[in-house]
Amino acid sequence: MSKIRMGMVGGGQGAFIGAVHRIAANIDGQIELVCGAFASNAEKSKASGRALYLNDDRVYPDYQTMFDSEAQLPAHQRMQFVAIVTPNHMHYPVAKAALEAGFHVLSDKPATLNLEEVKSLKKIVEKTGLLYGLTHTYSGYPLVKHAKDMIANGEIGQVRKVMVEYIQGWLSEPETEDNKQASWRTDPSRSGISGCMGDIGSHAAHLAEYISGKKITHVCAELSTFVKGRRLDDDGIVLLKMQDDVKGTLQASQISAGEENNLTIRIYGEKAGLEWRQQEPNSLAIKPLSGPMQILRTGLVNSESALASTRTPAGHPEGYLEAFANIYLNFAKAVADFEKGQTIDAQTYDFPSIADGLRGMALVQSFVDSSATDTKWFELSPLLAE
Repeated sequence: MSKIRMGMVGGGQGAFIGAVHRIAANIDGQIELVCGAFASNAEKSKASGRALYLNDDRVYPDYQTMFDSEAQLPAHQRMQFVAIVTPNHMHYPVAKAALEAGFHVLSDKPATLNLEEVKSLKKIVEKTGLLYGLTHTYSGYPLVKHAKDMIANGEIGQVRKVMVEYIQGWLSEPETEDNKQASWRTDPSRSGISGCMGDIGSHAAHLAEYISGKKITHVCAELSTFVKGRRLDDDGIVLLKMQDDVKGTLQASQISAGEENNLTIRIYGEKAGLEWRQQEPNSLAIKPLSGPMQILRTGLVNSESALASTRTPAGHPEGYLEAFANIYLNFAKAVADFEKGQTIDAQTYDFPSIADGLRGMALVQSFVDSSATDTKWFELSPLLAE
């Protein structure tokens, strides 16, 4: 018996998301960080590795050197999968190199910089037969899984409407060079074709599909850039058509001053509605057509999959890190079973896969394409003319 061995690309000193991934991977004690190429600068990578108490010979100057070197180690020592926590433009080349070197991949989202890259990556995943996962974090919350199970079991009746919004305010002012998180997210060469929608709108879209069980089929989008000089969208609103004639709306904003991380989803069926808020993740509102609203709490009379994702007794807050950890735990279980020769289905193991990565990039592309046209919109003023 041994822990699943993880390597990391990116996430060096000063990188927010790298620390989040490492904490999440460590929560359940099933994964061990054994190596890394933590920065594009070799000295910074080495310093980051030492701060994490890794041996110098397992801290590499770049990701290709890491993959080449790790592949030469005995099977019981080398890393089994790599976590990719770089800016978006590096997701594809790192994932491609890792898969071709024989390593599984768990990547921060989005899967790639653009749609062409993710289609290429999907072919590589299929050719190698290796595992690929994405950290769409919010699908890891226990009550998100309970809401998904309620809908799948028909408890709210046929789904009619989905309303999801992800509202932040941290980009209300122009970004500066010393704000690392803002500078790359607003740079098309590193972030991709969309800013706000690519960054958080994609999370909202994934959550809507994950809980409702309905895929988005058509979009009508308007993306906006409010901060002068910014090169990518910082706000957007989308009308959605989904499978089985379900209708929906999606809003995302990073210039809504005063908002923190306000991700909210409401799903309405024939018999009841559900509402979940990421800022109050331990509560799920159930709104029957007849009768009083009920508040379901994490750890109390939850579905089997929700309870399996719950670590603490009811009333003890669980949140972002634990949700992240659920994706890592499920992926680690899949890696362990893969090595035993079992066939792995991402849906069964409940982690976002390359199929989700393709859908995510296709949706972001559709938001941008739709926003570039005016064919859906009608001007009111001609109707008012006398």
